Amino acid sequence: MLAKVVSSAVYGLDGYLVDVEVDISQGLPMFSVVGLPDLAVKESRDRVRGAMKNTGLNFPIKKITVNLAPADVKKEGSAFDLPMAIGILVAEGGLAPERVAPYAVVGELSLDGRVRPVRGALPMALAAKKHGMRGLILPRENAREAAIVEGLSVVGVDTLPQVIEFLDGRLLLAPTDAPREPTARSGHGADDFGDVKGQEHAKRALEVAAAGGHNVLLIGPPGSGKTMLARGMATILPRMSLEEALESTKIHSVMGLLSPETPLLSERPFQAPHHTISDAGLIGGGQIPRPGEVSLAHHGVLFLDELPEFKRNVLEVLRQPLELGRVTIARSSASVTYPAQFMLISAMNPCPCGYFTDRTRQCVCTPTQIQRYRSRVSGPLLDRIDIHLEVPAVPFKDLAQERAPEDSTTVRERVATARARQHDRYKTEGLFCNAQLRPRQLKRHCEIGDDSRRLIELAMTRLGLSARAYHRILKVARTIADLDAQDRLSPAHVSEAIQYRSLDRRVVH
Repeated sequence: MLAKVVSSAVYGLDGYLVDVEVDISQGLPMFSVVGLPDLAVKESRDRVRGAMKNTGLNFPIKKITVNLAPADVKKEGSAFDLPMAIGILVAEGGLAPERVAPYAVVGELSLDGRVRPVRGALPMALAAKKHGMRGLILPRENAREAAIVEGLSVVGVDTLPQVIEFLDGRLLLAPTDAPREPTARSGHGADDFGDVKGQEHAKRALEVAAAGGHNVLLIGPPGSGKTMLARGMATILPRMSLEEALESTKIHSVMGLLSPETPLLSERPFQAPHHTISDAGLIGGGQIPRPGEVSLAHHGVLFLDELPEFKRNVLEVLRQPLELGRVTIARSSASVTYPAQFMLISAMNPCPCGYFTDRTRQCVCTPTQIQRYRSRVSGPLLDRIDIHLEVPAVPFKDLAQERAPEDSTTVRERVATARARQHDRYKTEGLFCNAQLRPRQLKRHCEIGDDSRRLIELAMTRLGLSARAYHRILKVARTIADLDAQDRLSPAHVSEAIQYRSLDRRVVH
C-alpha cells in the first residue's frame, strides 16, 4: 500500500514542503530511502525500525521504499524520522490517511521512541503556513519557536506513541502558544557602557557609529578597554523590530542555536569569532551551505578582536557582505544567499608589542615591524570602515573616579532618536542608516557649506587624509548632525568626523 505524509525541510534560510511517500509491498525484506538523502537521512531506517519495535509497534517485515519528493533536491538532517514512521503506519492501515493529511510532520526519533528536537523549526512552520497546512506536528522543544507563526496550529509532542494517539483521536493535545513579542536573548554577555570607566571620547565615537550604522576600528594598547567598549556596542543599538527579529531568528533556528526559552530574539546578536576561524566559518559554506558568523550577526554586531591576527584570506572575504549586506555561497549542487547586514567592530594593537601609542610604556618595535603588522589589514578592507578610533590607556584618575558613567540605556535613547530621523529621511529610498549612503545620495543628503568644504580640503592636504576618506567623513558628519537634530551639516560636525579617520593620517617614523 502507498501512503503520503507531508514533512518539511530547509534550503538556505527558507523552508519547503517535502512529500514523504512510503510504499510497502511483498518481496525481500528491505528498507530503502530515495530522493537524494544524505547520510543522516539514510540512517533514519535504523532509527525508525528501532523506535517502532521498542514502543510495541508492528514493524512490517516487507519491502519498504521511502521517496522524499521533490527528488532532485538534496535532503539532509534527521527531521524525516517521524514522518517516515507515521507513513509506515498509514501504509499498514494503522492510521487513517485523512487524519494525517492536514498536518506537516517533522522530528527525529530516538531508539526508545522519544521525539528529539530538529533545526529550522521556524522556516519549516512558515513553509507549512504558506502552503495551506492546517497544523504542524514537531518536537515539544521546537514548539514555541514554530508557534511564532500565526494562523498555524503547532502541536508539540514527546514520543512516537503520543503522536499516534493524537492522530487517531484518542489523545487531545492543545496547540502551543508562544509570545508574540520578542523575548530577550541571553548569553552574549554584553557589557553596559556604565561599566566602562573613562574613554569618554571612545564612547562618543561608538554612539555615533551606532546611530549611523558605521563600522569601527579600535586601535590601542592592551588593557585600554577596547573589548569592553565593543561588547557594550550591542547594548546601545536600537531594539530590533518584529521584522528584524524574525529574520535573525530564522538564521539562528537553521543553525540550531535557539533554546525553548528564547523562541524569538529581540536583543541584537553579538558574534565574536576567534582569530583562528576559517573563511567558511566566517562567511558560511560547506558541501551543503550553512550560514557563517556574518549571517549570525545579521542586524547585530560582528566583533573581530586582534584584527591583524586573522588570516588574510579570511579578512578579504568580508568585502562582499560589508558592501552588499548579503553573502552568496555557490556550490556545484546549490547556490544560496544569506543576509549579512551587520556592524563590524574590530580591534587591534598599534604595533606587535602593543605599546606604540602608550605614553607610559616604551615600544620595542622597529618601523618595519610596525608597517608589516599593519599591512596585514588591506586597504580595501579599511576603506569599508568609516571610523578609525584611537583608544589610549586609561589613566588612574579615570579608573578611580566615583561618579557613575552614563549607562547604555541613556545612550540607546539618543541613538534610537537619530535612527528615527534617518528612517523618515530614507523611507522612499530603501535605506536604513547613513552608512548605506551611496555617492549620488551623498550629494542630496550631505550638503556642506563653504566653511565645511574648506575644512575638509585643509584636512586632506595638511593631515594627509586619503581621498577615500572624503565620503566616509560626510557619512559620519551626517550622523553627528542627526544626533544633534540638525538637518544641515555644520563645520563642527565635519570637524568631529575628521578626527575619526586616525589611520588615514598615521605616519610611522
